[in-house]
Amino acid sequence: MRILHITNHVLEIGNGIVNVAVDLACTQSAMGHEVFYASGGGEYENLLNQHGVKHRVMGFSKSLLRTPKMLINLERIMTEARPDVIHAHMMTGALLSKLLRVGRRYRLVTHVHNEFQKSARVMSVGDAVIAVSAAVSRSMAERGIPVKKLHVIRNGTIHSPRMRSVETKVLQHPAIVTVAGMYERKGIRDLIEAFTNLPSETPGHLYLVGDGPDRGIFEDLAKKSSRKDQIHFEGFQSQPQAYLKSADIFVLASRKDPFPLVIPEARENACAIIASKVDGIPEALEDGRAGQLFDPGDVDALTSYLYQFLCDQDLRTQFAERSHTHIDWLTVQRMTDETLNLYEMVMLS
Repeated sequence: MRILHITNHVLEIGNGIVNVAVDLACTQSAMGHEVFYASGGGEYENLLNQHGVKHRVMGFSKSLLRTPKMLINLERIMTEARPDVIHAHMMTGALLSKLLRVGRRYRLVTHVHNEFQKSARVMSVGDAVIAVSAAVSRSMAERGIPVKKLHVIRNGTIHSPRMRSVETKVLQHPAIVTVAGMYERKGIRDLIEAFTNLPSETPGHLYLVGDGPDRGIFEDLAKKSSRKDQIHFEGFQSQPQAYLKSADIFVLASRKDPFPLVIPEARENACAIIASKVDGIPEALEDGRAGQLFDPGDVDALTSYLYQFLCDQDLRTQFAERSHTHIDWLTVQRMTDETLNLYEMVMLS
């Protein structure tokens, strides 16, 4: 099969959409498919090339004035790739592929990762629309995408070609770790407040791994905390598993999160997990069998669970074992197989 993936870039900045697309492209190529990838470029170009994926650079812009040039560049790539399937992971690539379809026989598959974005509705231009969780699928159906177009393929990260062997990060224990972009929607404020609200004698250090536009806000909040000396901003880490390997507790306090890649990564590393019960997170944690869930925004509940986990080693061990059980379905290979099956189904329709 000839496949063309499209994202705006392939930067190694912790973008979950790009990470999924790169994993799919590399794995599909390893399985013998002819895979092309169009993007504005970035650090993952080398990885794609190492896996036999033919990366082609083209500029992307939100400006309508750039549309003709983008169409010309993508048409050039299409002429070389002759794709059976175009897999568009972002809005611009989806719209360009739809506009260029006249007279061409390829099938267009779109991938909804962040359904909370207003632009997600545009992804309905695809012949098939992948939703990364059942929660996302329901949301997109409510927004008018025909149910028959929607197909749930949950993210998988285990055995990702992006991951390299790393040494365990030396942390102060007990260590609470989150890996997330520094955005309000990721619940970083809730996590800092919950950690601050712990009784003063409670041991623990909080490690915030990630970067983003709201980092300064959270750093200011941490400076005002009575536990400021135990709150550590670690910035973006290309291989966050170094922190996950050392974590006593992993927390994801998101207010919105379609199906975060970090949950499978934390489960692969046998972390005891506390996470918010929102969007696709309960699916990633098997409705609480693989981690402790709490209502998003409920700082008191998060404080209570942090206190219980920090004070009870046996409880942490129990949840670590539950986290690491039944993780075969969280592999990149399972995600890739389901995606290829969808391609074949769409090509036959």
